[in-house]
Amino acid sequence: MARKMSVMERRKARVRRALRKKVGDRPRLSVFRSHKYIYAQVIDDIEGRTLAAASSNEPEMRKKLKSTGDVAAAQEVGKLIAERAKKAGVDKVVFDRGGYIYHGRVKALAEGAREGGLDF
Repeated sequence: MARKMSVMERRKARVRRALRKKVGDRPRLSVFRSHKYIYAQVIDDIEGRTLAAASSNEPEMRKKLKSTGDVAAAQEVGKLIAERAKKAGVDKVVFDRGGYIYHGRVKALAEGAREGGLDF
């Protein structure tokens, strides 16, 4: 029996479909947000592999941050993913907000990545 897609899954699929049409060969900066942490990955969809990843769950980030799930943590994760992406040879990405609204922690991560030197 086919199961219904949740509202979040439909929104995420709609965002990804739009990204594929517009961008083409740029790697994708994907965001996942949980209640306690925030995660970011730079993904090459053509080869199907992750080029760089960062999260607020990493030991050095947990030592550095007061809280791992707030806006300040998201901004630091954005800077860290930008640094790691540049080290992997990626300067231009497309921002994949998933099914999340571009606000709060997602927006802070994007701004941190821009401060770190990623272009999107």
